[in-house]
Amino acid sequence: MAAPKHDYYATLKIPKTASAEEIKKSYRKLARKFHPDLNPGDKAAEDRFKNVQEAYDILSEPKKRQMYDEVGFYSENGYQPHSSAPGGAGQGRPQPNMGFGGFDFSNDERHQTGDARGGRAESGGAFRDIFSQFFRGDSEEAEERPPEKGTDLEYALNIDFWQAIRGTQAKIDITRHEVCATCSGTGASGTGGSAACPQCNGTGNVSQMAGAMKFNLTCPRCNGKGRLRNACPTCHGDGRIARTEPVEIRIPAGAQTGSRLRVQGKGNAGTHGATAGDLYITVRVEPHPFFEREGDNILIKVPITITEAGLGAKIEVPTIDGRTLLKIPQGTQNGQKFRLREKGVFNTRKNLRADQIVEVAIQAPKVEDERTKEILRELAQLHPNDPRAELWAKV
Repeated sequence: MAAPKHDYYATLKIPKTASAEEIKKSYRKLARKFHPDLNPGDKAAEDRFKNVQEAYDILSEPKKRQMYDEVGFYSENGYQPHSSAPGGAGQGRPQPNMGFGGFDFSNDERHQTGDARGGRAESGGAFRDIFSQFFRGDSEEAEERPPEKGTDLEYALNIDFWQAIRGTQAKIDITRHEVCATCSGTGASGTGGSAACPQCNGTGNVSQMAGAMKFNLTCPRCNGKGRLRNACPTCHGDGRIARTEPVEIRIPAGAQTGSRLRVQGKGNAGTHGATAGDLYITVRVEPHPFFEREGDNILIKVPITITEAGLGAKIEVPTIDGRTLLKIPQGTQNGQKFRLREKGVFNTRKNLRADQIVEVAIQAPKVEDERTKEILRELAQLHPNDPRAELWAKV
């Protein structure tokens, strides 16, 4: 193995005792300075850039650096440069990996906008072509992507008051991606298996030229595998197809607006055999004309007469279970509230039943005859106190 044409340490302008961080810092500075994309048409800068890249490739790896320090060059037994064409650059000696990661040329106006004349420098354009092809891939061929879990689905479901109180079974139509029946989710055609990638001829690598430089890149069409599968004609390689289907939803007793129900595995199917996502149902409960719900408690407002309020009584009031008796004590005031224990909504999570709150509203009688007027006058004489006296004292 012949010694390199230049001193790697001198090329990077560092001493032989330089640390890994010093090597990296010098490399980034020099690589940016001589990068062909920033020096279009400058052959000397391009050569310097190649030398800097080669030196960094050796000195940045401890084992390669150790061999270089000991014998003046680096070599691996049986090492062959990766090239898809004979007579490529570097034949007869090892080629460094010409990578350009970690550089940001966004501050270079020419790089951002191109040549003012509408053209583009040959060397800079070649570099950008390489990068764009490397990251773009090819959407026309089915790529081998890693399996991905299916995404979750969100649907809203409207139910009435009684369905929420008692629980129910509801059916909802959802559109989801499910496993393709033709290929069983593999995305590949059942016939023909796979074929050699036409872009790299099955090698998994492609060569690109940038000026006088040749680069070996992973084939973007097959992702370095060298082969392309034949896409399923039904799902076009995705392994899934969109389909609308009815799903049975069990609404538990006590559901309320905002309740979120989960149906496992009824989201979108995963790709290439991965697990499916879940289906989430958000419940919206329609209001009832009489019963009002506050959490798990039921609120109602019931009218009572003056005599029932003054003398006390037992009255029938509606509940979500039917009628029940409520005791109205003597002297009940308008707006007073009474609690009926365990007459509210049953909470399945807490395994408890809430209460019903009854608010009474005293209704004055219709005075249409003299006898009623007389009784009311007598009542006023018996109770001459002013109910607004305390009000004026506060004001």
